[in-house]
Amino acid sequence: MDIQLRDLKYFEAVAELGHVGQAAEKLGRTQPALTKAIQRLEAAFESELFERKGRGIQLTPVGEVLLARARMLRGAADEALREVGDFAKGNAGHVRIGSGPIAAEHVLPELCNLLLGEAPATTIDITVAPSLVLRERLKEGSLDLLIGMMAEEDDALVSHAIVEDVVVVVASRGHPVFDLPRVTLKSLLGWHWVLPSTSIPSRQWLDAAFQSHGLPKPSAQIGANSIPLLPRLIAKTELLSFLSRHTLNEHAQVLSEVPLKEATLRRKLGVTYRRHGYLSPAALRLLALLQDRGEALFSTGLME
Repeated sequence: MDIQLRDLKYFEAVAELGHVGQAAEKLGRTQPALTKAIQRLEAAFESELFERKGRGIQLTPVGEVLLARARMLRGAADEALREVGDFAKGNAGHVRIGSGPIAAEHVLPELCNLLLGEAPATTIDITVAPSLVLRERLKEGSLDLLIGMMAEEDDALVSHAIVEDVVVVVASRGHPVFDLPRVTLKSLLGWHWVLPSTSIPSRQWLDAAFQSHGLPKPSAQIGANSIPLLPRLIAKTELLSFLSRHTLNEHAQVLSEVPLKEATLRRKLGVTYRRHGYLSPAALRLLALLQDRGEALFSTGLME
């Protein structure tokens, strides 16, 4: 089967945009060129890759499978070019970092300073997003390292734990919850909450904790996809939230932990990379710095 990487690139653009004309404009190619590329792929696989949907097109089941593999092949090709380029140029290379918001704010600045101090020619790209989003980008090959909450068991990834992160229920210091003789999960349902979006793992864990005790999920009066915003939203209200103790420590003058074992999440923060992925010299050095000095960096940065 003779398949051109260029055809896969064109196919991927059409699949992502759902329109041949828009893909052609994005790539700076003609529509007939993209159409012929799709036709060559369909002939190779003896199956249609797209079907009409309204004014656009969408992938068939075979197209969905090919899109996932095309992304992996593109990532592998890009890595090969980067590896050869780094070797040929003899430079420190480039590193692409994905980070959760806590590590991005408290750990990455000092970590990048250390790396640039050793290799001033290094270039760095940083993407801050939820861990689940970053994990997919890491597996696709568009990121080198993921710093933050560790990934679940995955044979395609390697993770190194650095520090433990504890997420707890938090309220303003004068909140009526502290007047209760005994705090329970059920009693916490007496107040509304400020919570991260349902796509955030900590929110999913909290909802599951209540449901596992036969209780409804906490009522989120305010939902936000910005974790640093949550403390300010509850500081002067009777709303509850679910925050890392590291974040709580920054707002200890106005916020307090609501102690409750059943609503305490313990998780590991660390660094994750692809098991068989290429890491540039810069990425390898950053990984070594994290393994050697990561605990101090996390502990100092997160406890400030």
